[in-house]
Order: sequence, then structure tokens, then C-alpha cells
Amino acid sequence: MGFVSQPNLQGILSQSRLCRNTYHSKMTSTLRNYLIITGGYWAFTITDGAIRMLVVLYFHLLGYSPFEVAMLFLFYEFFGIITNLLGGWLGSRMGLNLTMHIGMSMQVVALALLMAPQAWLSIAYVMFAQALSGIAKDLNKMSAKASVKSLLPQNENNETKLFKWIALLTGSKNALKGFGFFLGAFLSDCCLVRA
Repeated sequence: MGFVSQPNLQGILSQSRLCRNTYHSKMTSTLRNYLIITGGYWAFTITDGAIRMLVVLYFHLLGYSPFEVAMLFLFYEFFGIITNLLGGWLGSRMGLNLTMHIGMSMQVVALALLMAPQAWLSIAYVMFAQALSGIAKDLNKMSAKASVKSLLPQNENNETKLFKWIALLTGSKNALKGFGFFLGAFLSDCCLVRA
């Protein structure tokens, strides 16, 4: 009475293996998606730091005052604020994957704009490129953080994992931004023409 018959035992064991394989496959997929999101966020952070350093050093070499150089980033920060205010709404309407890709694409456009001939690199032109970069940064940041949250199923056990994953994602940002600053300084030293 208390024993499970042999065919039922095999069915239970095969169902247990199937559940375990499904769980393992789901976790592998979740981890893969997390690593893709994190890798994209890290690459974006490095390029963002490098761009900012290149702009600062380039205009410093041209003889602009510190205040004038700081003004180049006014639109970067302003449009970043606007993007933060509208980013959640955009992400819920368009999807986080699309907003992340839009942010990355805008960063590529901002980089391309800054590769223009030297005669084009006026204050207004660079402020426009920095505005695009500011929008791109906050679209990417908002999408990455929210995407990580959506990867994990909502239950109490996953809250700790969620905090760890987001802490790694955002905590690494400062180190990578610093690396981007050094990369920008290196590129400036190697590539920029002295005035």
C-alpha cells in the first residue's frame, strides 16, 4: 500500500529529471541573458567615459576655459534628466530590449558625430552630440536595470539574487567609467593634434 509501483516510480523519476532539466535550461538562459545585458552595459559605460574625456581634453587643448568645457556637458546632463523622466514610460510602451538598442544606436551616432572634421567641431555641434549621448546613456541604464529585474521570476528567494545582480551591474559602472576616462586620455594622447 505504501509502496509506489515500478512503472509509477519510473514516471516520477523521469518527470523529476524533466523538471530539473527545464529549471537548469531556464537558469542557463537567464544567466546568458544577464551576461549579454551586462556586457552591453559595460561596453556602453567604457565608451561613454572615453567620449567624455576626449571631449574635455580636446577642447582644453584648443584653449577653451574650464567653464566653457563644462558647458559642453550641459545638454548631456539635461537630456539625461528628461530621459530618466520619460524612460520608464518609453520602456513600458516599446519594450526594454528596444529602448536598450535605441540607446546603444544613439551612442554610436554620437560617436560618429564626434568623428567629424575638426572644422565642424564647434561648441553647438559638440553639445548636440553630447545631448544624444546623454539620452543614450539613460536609455541604456534604465533598460539594463529594468531588464535584469524582469529576468528573475518574482518570489522572495530571488530578491536576494536580484539585488546581487543589480549591484554587480551598477557597482561595476564606476570602475568601468574610470577605465573609460583612462582610455579617452590614452586616445587623446595618441590621436589628438596639439593646438
